[in-house]
Amino acid sequence: MRRQNGRGEGKAKPIIMVHGAGVRSRIFNPPRMDQLNLDDALAQAGFDVWNLDWRASIDIAPNEWTLDQAAVYDYPAAVAKIKEVTGATEIKALIHCQGSTSFMISLLAGLLPDVSTVVSNAVSLHPQVPPLAKLKALYAVPSLGRYLPYLNPQWGISAPPGWPRIFDFYVRAIHHECNNPVCKWSSFTFGSGFPTLWRHENLDDATHDWLSAEFAHVPMRFFRQIGQSIKAGRLVMTGDFPQLPDHIEAYAPKTDARIVFLAGEKNDCFYPESQMRSCDYMNRFAPGRHTCHMLPGYGHLDVFIGKNAPKDVFPMIVDEFSKG
Repeated sequence: MRRQNGRGEGKAKPIIMVHGAGVRSRIFNPPRMDQLNLDDALAQAGFDVWNLDWRASIDIAPNEWTLDQAAVYDYPAAVAKIKEVTGATEIKALIHCQGSTSFMISLLAGLLPDVSTVVSNAVSLHPQVPPLAKLKALYAVPSLGRYLPYLNPQWGISAPPGWPRIFDFYVRAIHHECNNPVCKWSSFTFGSGFPTLWRHENLDDATHDWLSAEFAHVPMRFFRQIGQSIKAGRLVMTGDFPQLPDHIEAYAPKTDARIVFLAGEKNDCFYPESQMRSCDYMNRFAPGRHTCHMLPGYGHLDVFIGKNAPKDVFPMIVDEFSKG
């Protein structure tokens, strides 16, 4: 974990930042010239910011991780370490995409009792995707998994011989929305959009170029699990851990945390209805406690790395964390 302290070290409330699949903790820190990144904005607001590289990070050797493994092993250990170092009695969390789904599994299973406030972006408990992406998840992924243990957007830069090179030819043939091969491959890897993970108009050139080094290996084992979850309309577990339910709605949430759900209105990776449905689900157990914010003009990851996100999105995130 990397730490960025806010004002009043030792008194600032810790926030753990959890990235998505096939990236790393620095995904929240694009190369801005004249504006703060989210880490900086939270630190300036007085929070003690911790960036976690969990088992899906591209800074960790490729491994066939599942959401369940992260829920059981990664987040309880990370929260315990932050508490040990800071002496804090409660932790806040900002979680994105598959960092969000896996973290929410841990939270709702009662494995994170010291987490008090969560800001979740893009998807959490009820993944809903465009029709073509659903077909891809249900039918193409099982077929691809016979030949490849991973998909890797870096194949857009240098694809090894065999199936990776064949798929690179396919990706280049259908994706003409920009000249960044990793951007194209990220769209192919994570859905069916052109592009999938952001709106090009929301990114400046420096950030779009920087993304070429920020995406890499994602295991087909994960894609199979999220495909089953998409089919079920709710997160489905692997069955490998007795402390986790078979699916996310199997029992009432074992958490008192307040959850703020963020949804980019133009998200082509996971429909914004994913977060709206999860917010409604959580409010069944604590009416009015949880909130969903729709973000006009935003997609998936551009919520954090978009050129206007510091003024459009960050103040709302800081405000939600400041509520306690």
